[in-house]
Formats: sequence, C-alpha cells, structure tokens
Amino acid sequence: MTDRLGPIPFAQMSASQQVAAQAVIDGPRGALYGPFVPLIRSPELMSAAQRMGEYLRYRSAIGTRLTELAILVTARQWSQQVEWAIHAPIAKEYGIADETIAAIAERRRPQELLADEELVIEFCLQLHQQQRVDDVTYAAALDAFGEHGVVDLMGINGYYTLLAMVMNAAQTAVPQTEAPVLPE
Repeated sequence: MTDRLGPIPFAQMSASQQVAAQAVIDGPRGALYGPFVPLIRSPELMSAAQRMGEYLRYRSAIGTRLTELAILVTARQWSQQVEWAIHAPIAKEYGIADETIAAIAERRRPQELLADEELVIEFCLQLHQQQRVDDVTYAAALDAFGEHGVVDLMGINGYYTLLAMVMNAAQTAVPQTEAPVLPE
C-alpha cells in the first residue's frame, strides 16, 4: 500500500503549512506524524483538528487511561493501523491490560475489566456500531463521568473517527512500534 499523502519536507511547505506544522511540533506531540502528515495539505483544518485532539488526548474529563481505551475501540472499528500502532503502547502504559488490548484487536469482548473500562467500551461500541447509545448505557456514563465526561467521550470517538478516515483514505504509513498489527 502506497502512502498517498506522505511527508512534505518542512522547507518545501508553504508559509501557512510551516506555521501549522510548527504548532504541532512545539506542542505536546513534539513532531508532525500520523494524521498530521496528510492533514498538513489543509493547514487550517489541521490546526483546528490538532487543537481539538490536544484537548481530547491530553486533558479530557474522563482521564488519559479511559481516553486511550476509547481511542483503541475507535481504531479497531475503523481498522486504523496508525492509530493502533501509536495508541496501543500508550494505553498499556496508562494501565490498560494486555488482555484487554488483545481482545479489542481481535474484536472480542475483554474479560476482567474495571467497571469504568467496561462502560467506556460499551458506550463506544454502541456509538460506532449502532450510531447511538441506549438509555441504560447513557445513564450509566452520565452517572460515572457527568455531562462533561460524556460529551468528551463522544468527542473522542468522533475525533479519532475523523483521523481514521483521513489516514485510511490517505493510506498513511504505519510507524514501527511494539504494537502488533491489527488483524483483518
């Protein structure tokens, strides 16, 4: 598979691309990689997406552990190898069990989950697969995370779906990580 929208050398970027790229490089990501490689072709879109993603990934109301879990569910739903390669090791670092990560990769329901992990997985699966969340699951999420947390959880699913769509269409190259490739 050929990377359709591969890296552009910084010196060959337009002035607006350089400003947008430098904002990503200077932020918590520290480099222009993953979805930002194809998105740099639209600097304003990339800048808006990067700001949203910076909030959702690093400061969401549900915390980093559950954010990373929601990202993995989204990556699996979209068979998005780049998101998986980047976020599976991070999820593990933040306490998501190897068995949980493996089960999500294999499209199985993980066993022995913490209650908040089970709730996040159920919420995300319903949102991706049914395009809605049932009343029981929504009420449980509201009770566990409050309105702010529920909205952030919805935002995480939507944001990482956007990135998955961009990278799947652009056939973005998968970085080398310790994460196994998602099975088809």
